[in-house]
Amino acid sequence: MGRVLFWQEHAVELHKSSMNLEAGAEGDQRAEDPEWSTTWRGRRIVKGGWKTSPFIFGNEATEKLGAIGLQVNLVTYLVQQLHFKPADASNTLTTFGGTAAFTPFVGAIIADAYVGRYWVVLLGSILFTLGSFVLTIQALVPSLRPDQCAAKSSLCERSTVGQLGFLYLSFVLQAAGSGGIRPCVAAFGADQFNEEDPKQRTQILHFFNWYYFTLQLATLITSTVFVWIQDNVGWAVGFGLPAVLMALSVISFVAGTPIYRTARPTGSPITRLFQVIAAAVKKRKLELPNDPMELFGAKDKLHSPTRLLHTDQFRFLDKAAIVTDDDQRRSGGDVDPWKVSSVHSVEELKLLLRLLPILCTGVLVFTAWAQQGTFWVQQGRTMDRRLVASSSFEIPPGSMTAFTTLALLVLIPVYDKLGIPVLRRITGHPRGLTSLQRIAIGLVVSILVMVAAAATEVKRRSAAAAAGLLDSTDRTIPISIFWLLPQYVLIGVMELFLSIGQIEFFYDQSPESMRSMATAVFWMVIGGGSYCSTAMVSAVHAMTNWVPDNINRGRLDLFYWMLAGILTVNLGVYLVVARWYRYKRWNDVPEENGKVLKKVEQT
Repeated sequence: MGRVLFWQEHAVELHKSSMNLEAGAEGDQRAEDPEWSTTWRGRRIVKGGWKTSPFIFGNEATEKLGAIGLQVNLVTYLVQQLHFKPADASNTLTTFGGTAAFTPFVGAIIADAYVGRYWVVLLGSILFTLGSFVLTIQALVPSLRPDQCAAKSSLCERSTVGQLGFLYLSFVLQAAGSGGIRPCVAAFGADQFNEEDPKQRTQILHFFNWYYFTLQLATLITSTVFVWIQDNVGWAVGFGLPAVLMALSVISFVAGTPIYRTARPTGSPITRLFQVIAAAVKKRKLELPNDPMELFGAKDKLHSPTRLLHTDQFRFLDKAAIVTDDDQRRSGGDVDPWKVSSVHSVEELKLLLRLLPILCTGVLVFTAWAQQGTFWVQQGRTMDRRLVASSSFEIPPGSMTAFTTLALLVLIPVYDKLGIPVLRRITGHPRGLTSLQRIAIGLVVSILVMVAAAATEVKRRSAAAAAGLLDSTDRTIPISIFWLLPQYVLIGVMELFLSIGQIEFFYDQSPESMRSMATAVFWMVIGGGSYCSTAMVSAVHAMTNWVPDNINRGRLDLFYWMLAGILTVNLGVYLVVARWYRYKRWNDVPEENGKVLKKVEQT
């Protein structure tokens, strides 16, 4: 605790001058707003802004060092140490990944409705740390793993129920921790910028770019250093180091507490959605007024930048905002929310309905993305992993994801500093590309990823056949692992456009009261892709010989071509729903006579 207090005081001193400038600026209302300023040890400080980023990014970096360090090479641990079959290991990890991607939905609800994002991030970090140490203990204690396979024997002792239970306990704790971290860290960081200030609002886009840059920098370290340690030093050290870093991430996050801006919970958004549905169903037979301004709440807070305005899509839901003579009013003039909903609440539900098709088209993309942690690793393990022919150093197959990360580390700053200004001049759009255009480019690249993967697999199997190694799974095929490089680099290009675009899009287009849920939606897309991958691999394994235990005798190339075809159809569906989508409307500025002077649409 003493160390935490030291870093808290250091945080305040480090940014003292910048905070004093902000607090002392004439007319800066944030200096008096308790949401944006506070008194800490007798000193008035302004909260939020870029000064919080070292602590938020520090938490995110160390959390990712721990999380990815545990998971990037986990398929090898399951196969070699716990004697899983390759297909079983793949399905176990994609199922775990899917579960860990859906728990953020629960964490988002708790954050948005009850305790706020700060406390959910903190609790999630602690739970994930505990799960990391559980896995480390299993790797350290021999009795928690089956005995090693006998030399030159294909018969290996399977893991016992107790040993599997220990493994799944670590998975459960990590999944629960992810439920707190994933939906809230990015949204919590974006909360540090005031959306009512046009200058700060433009910083949110840059925040998401650099947030993802920090994530990828951590990924680079884990996919190289940690994987090498796990393969060459030992699993206990390889898992223990990420666990320690996870503990440090908690300290890093707590250290910035005095200067965080924490948004207040606004009540359960899920309850409001059900209230809209209930009210719309009850009034389904009523006629809508010709003027939408006659709907309940349509004229409230016209100048509020966070107020959602009426849209013409899903008009049947507008019936929830009709006020009738029979509506019972409570004391104080409030209406029963289960009988009458405001236009703002109705538009919240409409937003989610518009987001749903975009969400669904992202699921299949991450089905393809999931292969880099499963089959691609198994392919790489059969190939010549030397840097050069004369070298004895071998690249761990799990470290090939480093090239995805390197691609992102190069492309993100280039896109942020050069790409956006150039595209802005071409398109006239302040962000260069709209979020939907950015996602579309990512979808196109996802098809190219699977085409490259299929072509490389044909080359790998041909080399195995030419060398007579189709049945020799323990021997190296005379083909360099760098044949996998194009598909790993293309994954990086895909993430630049698709992943960052989706995070930005879901945060930007969600109601303010559902910002944590917006980030959770991104992880749910990944989770849906993992579950889809599990189902697809299981079905293909049952009906074909494409993914047998000996992948040299399989036809992974046909599996990849199938994914490429599915992704092509997916792109076509996306283009249709993206054309149909309408960005949310906010902040109409009315003239005195009631006409709208300016309409601003989020993009």
